[in-house]
Amino acid sequence: MNKKLLFRWTKVAVLLYCLVGIALYYGQERLIFAPIKAERNSWYHFPLPSTELNLNYDQNTNLNIVEFRATDRPADSVAKGVVLFFHGKGGNISSYTPDVPNFTANGYEVWMMDYPTYGKSTGSRDEASLYKYSLVFYKLARSRWKPDQIILCGKSLGTGIAAQLAAVRDCRRLILESPYYSLRSIGQRRFPIYPIGLMMHWHFPTYAFLPGVTAPVSIFQGDRDRTIPYSNAARLRPLLKAGDEFVTIEGAGHNDLYTFPLFHQKLDSLLK
Repeated sequence: MNKKLLFRWTKVAVLLYCLVGIALYYGQERLIFAPIKAERNSWYHFPLPSTELNLNYDQNTNLNIVEFRATDRPADSVAKGVVLFFHGKGGNISSYTPDVPNFTANGYEVWMMDYPTYGKSTGSRDEASLYKYSLVFYKLARSRWKPDQIILCGKSLGTGIAAQLAAVRDCRRLILESPYYSLRSIGQRRFPIYPIGLMMHWHFPTYAFLPGVTAPVSIFQGDRDRTIPYSNAARLRPLLKAGDEFVTIEGAGHNDLYTFPLFHQKLDSLLK
């Protein structure tokens, strides 16, 4: 190959590298978030008893919350506590109803909040704001429940938010389903030829929050997860304290943990 042709192909490669890098930088939110909106006046038809409410955070921000009631208890009794569930990147609250019975069947209510632009929630969405919204969500639960009755649970994207909240507020337990070491570490693995650390403005450093969590921590991770590789989640293991646990679900991927008996055995034992 002559020098002229080599130079031409080098320019093409550099151009493609730059174009993809620009697309990654400006399109990173589309890779991280995949919301499905719902009309404000529409009705969710959940197969579980629930109550829907809207929390007006400010003039532009409405946080839509659904409270699923506990099912495995006498009608005249109160629930054991509440699970504040921070969902993953896709869909909205209605996409995560299969997760709810894992907790309601054990006597806990499940409260789920949609992030802004998800479902009926509106407003701005940045990392600092998501932490603020989660704190408001927690304070709402505290108006009814004591800290030792509140379980924080994060799934996939929501694990970083749940971990941050558990680091600054007391709770009974922190449960992380398919967590990541940090969002940046996932990006660096997927796009190793780019300086992702400099390009990403979303961090969600779960590794930085766990040392500040005083409540017991339980992590569930599938060893065939292709979205958040097992090796990435396993980097959190050294950060766990005595009494915490890292549960490996053999054969599980990213969204099917609840289909494996071991997941239910471990979760039920925690909740009972």
